[in-house]
Amino acid sequence: MTEHEPPPIRIGVVGTGFMGRQHLEFIRAAPGATLAAVADPVPAPEAGRGLPGYEDAGSMLAAEDLDAVVIANPNALHVDTALDCLEAGVAVLVEKPVAMAYAESRRLVAAVARLDGRLLVGHHRRHHPAVARARAAIQEGELGSVVAVGGIWSARKDDAYFAETSWHRRPGAGVLLINVVHDLDLLRHLCGEVAEVQAMTSSHARGLEVEDTVSLSLRFESGAVGSLLASDAGVSPWGWDQATEETLAFPYLPDGVAYRVVGTQGALSVPNLARYAYDPAVPADWHSPLSRTYLPVAPRGSFQAQLAHFIDVARGVTRPLVTAEDASRTLALVEAAALAARTGATVDVAQFRAAIDARATEGPADGQGRR
Repeated sequence: MTEHEPPPIRIGVVGTGFMGRQHLEFIRAAPGATLAAVADPVPAPEAGRGLPGYEDAGSMLAAEDLDAVVIANPNALHVDTALDCLEAGVAVLVEKPVAMAYAESRRLVAAVARLDGRLLVGHHRRHHPAVARARAAIQEGELGSVVAVGGIWSARKDDAYFAETSWHRRPGAGVLLINVVHDLDLLRHLCGEVAEVQAMTSSHARGLEVEDTVSLSLRFESGAVGSLLASDAGVSPWGWDQATEETLAFPYLPDGVAYRVVGTQGALSVPNLARYAYDPAVPADWHSPLSRTYLPVAPRGSFQAQLAHFIDVARGVTRPLVTAEDASRTLALVEAAALAARTGATVDVAQFRAAIDARATEGPADGQGRR
């Protein structure tokens, strides 16, 4: 470290499950960060590698001089753990979903505002360079007006994923909240707010309490429509994880596609950034040949980019790319989709949020927004 470089950010990690262990390795490899401690009542073997270990976040915060904390414990504990960290004045990176329910997430939104907290939510795909380039292409009109978007994520999770971790079998840990939350967040980021959602879910493949497959239909506030299909029980090469080298546990499919965005002047697949358009010299109709070009982008891993961004958030030099408010809206969309699946109705997302917000003024809510 030179005299002009700031000291490394001292980071603690709460939770040593699958995501927590990944964060430990990212922090160990990151310039500008020091892994200081871990907290988990039952830490994974070798997770700490000689680091100070604690039962919970509160004990860690009391004993260690930390600048930031990464929260990767079970979803039901995210909000209370994040509140403890914000009250202690440290920066927070909380894994998605930010809460178990939209109503619960509003506690965190309020705390960030009250404490002027520094909190980033771990929707890591937003940090992928292909996403930034795709968003720019959409917003700058390179595709014309977006009329439709389609996405798919399907992979067969191993049996041990459910057998060894009991909360993976319980409500809140199905494909909708664990996986589709990423896709819906990214579609919001790329195409704007969703106005209406329809949904069907199934638990047929595994017969667990939680759904393993979901099909969604979306109408965006822009007027564009979309569809999303996801399953954690079906074999496929399609989805974000297979189309990137984000996680070594997934086989990489070069030139793979997770989303397709269709506009009046062109189409774009993501994350491979293949752009399809007519030659400007010929009539722009379906009889004309399409050309395919690839939008240029410098490669970088989402998790590495997210951690570098979080370090800047912790230092107070930038605003979080994914705020508590933003993640709360994604969670509301997931919850609206679950309601649509249960009732068979089309759910107006803004009205759904407004109804829960109105109930919040009437008294305390439980984690499901009930009185």
